[in-house]
Amino acid sequence: MDAGKTPADVRAPRDQLARPLADLRISVIDHCNFRCPYCMPAEMFPDDHRFLSAAERLSFDEIERLTRVFAGLGVSKLRLTGGEPLLRKDLPQLVQRLAAINGIDDLALTTNGVLLPKLAQPLRDAGLRRVSISLDTLDAEVFTRLSGGRGRLADVLAGIAAAEQAGFGSIKLNCVVMRGVNDAGVLDLVEHFRHTPHVMRFIEFMDVGTMNRWRLDKVVPSAELVARIHARWPLLALPPRRAGETARRYAFADGAGEVGFISSVSAPFCGGCTRARLSADGHLFTCLFAARGTDLLTPLRQGMDDAALAALVAKRWLGRDDRYSELRSAATAKDQKHIEMFRIGG
Repeated sequence: MDAGKTPADVRAPRDQLARPLADLRISVIDHCNFRCPYCMPAEMFPDDHRFLSAAERLSFDEIERLTRVFAGLGVSKLRLTGGEPLLRKDLPQLVQRLAAINGIDDLALTTNGVLLPKLAQPLRDAGLRRVSISLDTLDAEVFTRLSGGRGRLADVLAGIAAAEQAGFGSIKLNCVVMRGVNDAGVLDLVEHFRHTPHVMRFIEFMDVGTMNRWRLDKVVPSAELVARIHARWPLLALPPRRAGETARRYAFADGAGEVGFISSVSAPFCGGCTRARLSADGHLFTCLFAARGTDLLTPLRQGMDDAALAALVAKRWLGRDDRYSELRSAATAKDQKHIEMFRIGG
């Protein structure tokens, strides 16, 4: 295939369920400074766990080049993830490079927030426009336990304040809700962030990876949380802003902001999924619950040109038929192997 000349289905591929490729999540590092039980349980990932070396990870040049390839296929929405992406050295430099790519009109990042006091302003100045911060509880003791003994609630709250000061106007605050673990604190989180521009989003505990000991009885369905919150502060359902939006949005009837719910277990949204994921070691995954990915790093380092890389990505996307969450059962969740979430982000 001649460089720069690609057929229409490569330029704008649609998968077997007619879903376009529009979003790309890039894991810039597999390491994390927390050990959250739903992602990287401390007992499974001790201090001497071997993560990827710098040579095994995509370089900034490689990330930029692959992003340009994906942008040429129709990707306009980009999110940087980890692990904990703020552990990647010189991250604002990468953000600046990605923000300059033609076609990328939404550049966001997901973080646990503890390094934002140092990095929020440099990231904002580099071109980052949105940030999501994980916050599973406002109980300091529970927070420390949920971080595997490595995090302090005060540090995350300081990170939120730093993001506000840097100019991030509306921050998404993500809470993974687990029954009997942190679900009792849902109303506290809602009350704390009502009357702010920020949006609390409650995420159902998912069977991502193979090490988080997921059980269906640990899932708190979003409908249950909506009912709890609505009983205290009446809610009004909001329409989606765009096709493929994962969160169901509700406004407070009294005008005090909004809240969101991501319901992958109880109300799957596979039919509108337009997301691809790129792991830190350069593998393309077409589903959060995939067992294996397509290696892009090896052909990239072996000299494959951009047109051939685009064709490789498009071929994988054209053959995509993933809809794991719609097919999930307690049995399949128990028996099926998945890539660990820290390798490809949430």
